[in-house]
Formats: sequence, structure tokens, C-alpha cells
Amino acid sequence: LFPYTTLFRSLALCFGLTVMNSAAVAGETLDNWRSDSTHIFDAKDVDIADVIWAARPWVIFADSPLDPIFSQQMALLRAGLNVAQDRDVMIIVDTDPSAKSNLRETLHPKGFNWVLIGKDGMVKLRKPFAWDMRELSRVIDKMPIRQQEMSKP
Repeated sequence: LFPYTTLFRSLALCFGLTVMNSAAVAGETLDNWRSDSTHIFDAKDVDIADVIWAARPWVIFADSPLDPIFSQQMALLRAGLNVAQDRDVMIIVDTDPSAKSNLRETLHPKGFNWVLIGKDGMVKLRKPFAWDMRELSRVIDKMPIRQQEMSKP
């Protein structure tokens, strides 16, 4: 686990992103995300139930932080981080299949895969390839809850 964690943190720093420490306690997920929505959470530290109706979890899976598609996705994410922030997207990564996070056990990814979960806690979209943040924003902006958010003054 240590080499993956160290390597992931190094990659995140290269991309100019921050990573949440793995000391999150149940119930703190939402507070941690609200304090800095640019943090990247490790899947083992997140309880999706904590963020329902507050955030849209975007879970990015890979079998290794060295996966070239994962690296591509992280670069695309960095380029459009403001898009994620504006749409209440909570970024969660899982690059260690052996850790068997609850999210990995529940969502059953194969290799690189990402899953967008709505504020209602339901899976909205899955893709096995990297996506530009503009494409992701278009999908989110069509969601009924997002439509309501955009219509508020």
C-alpha cells in the first residue's frame, strides 16, 4: 500500500492537486470536502452517505496510479478543476485494487473506469476512458438537481 500511496501523492503534486490525508473519520467527509473542494479523496477514506445531497462524487478507478489513462484523466481534471468546483463535484480516486475499498466493492470497476454519482447517491454515468471536464459538465448540467441549482438566484 505504501508505494501506491506515495506514488499517487507524487503524481497529484505534479498535477498541482492536493490529496486528503487518510485519517478521515466517519462523518468528517463532508466537512473535509467543504473546507477545500479541490482535495482529492482516497476511496478508502470516503463514506458516500456523508455527502448525499451535498456533493456529486466522481470516483476514478485504476489498477495502478501509473495507468496512462489514469494519468490522462488527472491531467484533464487539473485543466478543468474549476468546472468540478462549480458543480459540487467531489473527486475520489482508487488506484489500489488490493485495498478493496467499499466503493470498489460496490461499483465493481474493471481496470480504468470512472463513475459519476449524483447528489441523490445514484450512479449517473460510467466510462472506461478519460473524459474532458467540459464533457462532464454538460452531463451534470442536464441533471434535474443541477437544473434546479442553476435556476436559483
